Amino acid sequence: MMLLHTRALFHWITESASKLKALFFMRRGWLAGLMGAFVSSSAWADWTVNMTEGVTAVSRSIYSLHMIIFIICVVIGVLVFGVMFYSILVHRKSKGAVPQQFHESTVVEILWTTVPFLILVGMAIPATKTLIDIYNTDESEIDIKITGYQWKWQYEYVGEGVSFFSTLSTPREQIQNSRIKNPNYLLEVDEPLVLPVGKKVRFLVTAADVIHSWWVPAFAVKRDAIPGFINEAWTNIDRPGIYRGQCAELCGKDHGFMPIVVDVRSEEDYEKWLVERKESAAQERMILEEDWPMARLMTKGKQVYGKVCAACHQVNGQGMPPIFPALKGADVAVNKTRVGDHVDILMNGIKGTAMQSFANQLNEAEIAAVITYERNAWGNKTGEMVTPKEILEYKKSGKYTPDPDNKTVTPFVNTNQAGL
Repeated sequence: MMLLHTRALFHWITESASKLKALFFMRRGWLAGLMGAFVSSSAWADWTVNMTEGVTAVSRSIYSLHMIIFIICVVIGVLVFGVMFYSILVHRKSKGAVPQQFHESTVVEILWTTVPFLILVGMAIPATKTLIDIYNTDESEIDIKITGYQWKWQYEYVGEGVSFFSTLSTPREQIQNSRIKNPNYLLEVDEPLVLPVGKKVRFLVTAADVIHSWWVPAFAVKRDAIPGFINEAWTNIDRPGIYRGQCAELCGKDHGFMPIVVDVRSEEDYEKWLVERKESAAQERMILEEDWPMARLMTKGKQVYGKVCAACHQVNGQGMPPIFPALKGADVAVNKTRVGDHVDILMNGIKGTAMQSFANQLNEAEIAAVITYERNAWGNKTGEMVTPKEILEYKKSGKYTPDPDNKTVTPFVNTNQAGL
């Protein structure tokens, strides 16, 4: 039986070799063309398996370094395997080759020590220059602090008074496969990072909860975001466009839902955008002082909940117990004596759980709106609302005190319970 299997295998190998030989001679013109394309620079640029050349001087330097070392490795591989296979074929026993007997060769030992050393030195020189460029963040014209949260990014334009969160905007229907996915599926956000062309931008990268990694391939920028530590990176982009990336460090259940989108504009368009953002921030501060009726809070709260809460507690409020408890029917959301607990949990989080603090992630209106929504959605219907003024007062005093003008909240005792 073993002999039959061996003969069958030998027959298959012989037949396959004959077919390949015939194909080679029939298509030698095609193979020559393929090899020509393989070594051409345009073919390398169009080959999507390869690294992207990018849109910055550093990214092009990294790409060039990658190609140089790749070519060196290919040449070494061809030479080594070429000599090896040549020796196997030409100096085989069937041709009467007799192995030469020798113990050592000073010339050979010098060669196989000197040649690799020179190759490594030749690789180290451009690599060192590129590394120095990568880590040189001096003389930046714009500084942006990037903070990673589960599962979103916060961008703060240092010294400009502009700060916002960037969150996945892919519709949940696409994620749940009930709608056709668009070309930028899971790589689209509600608020992209906006940068100008031709300006050196320094990134100060950190995190507020777990380790993340801010990665945009077109810029050749990838930095770990570590809580309590700031990593620096920089870029200077050559041309306008939309560039996409994502978190490159496993950071929890929604790690794959943490994209990065950078909108690079001309210097004039960037300045216009920056002025508009500053005006918008001033308007938001004025809005906090306005009256917020129940209908307005519920509308705003539904938007905020869908953006920052639904990933864990689900759109229907039923959560994913025991890790992400339900809000529908939860005591903290329906008990009229626990409004203060509800505010405490959202503002401070719950230690030892996935519930993080949103005090620095949402403004007063957003916090008030989402609490109001949670207390009146999915059949909870307490009829209570929390106002932006109450949240602003909480931030000042550290204690929730109902606004006398807010007649919807029943007097309560703050129990400081951690659970829902």
